[in-house]
Amino acid sequence: MTIHHSEQLSVAEMRTGQTGTVIEVLGGPGLVRRLDALGIRAGKKVTKISSTLFRGPITLGVDSARVAVGFGMARRIIVETDRYLPRVS
Repeated sequence: MTIHHSEQLSVAEMRTGQTGTVIEVLGGPGLVRRLDALGIRAGKKVTKISSTLFRGPITLGVDSARVAVGFGMARRIIVETDRYLPRVS
């Protein structure tokens, strides 16, 4: 049996390979529209595929597509991640 522990963080803070559900986009209507056009909106599952050092672009898996967003955009996408912790006996 596992215990589910979730945390909220930005896509920029996620580790490579980590998956989370988008809960909020912190930005104006233009940013929300741009991310929506890429398939990134509240309720969607995203996986961080790769990132570059020093605030470079971040590649995400959304549905069956891969999309790249800038570091500034990634900081504004808030996700809830699931971590599976072993049960302590």
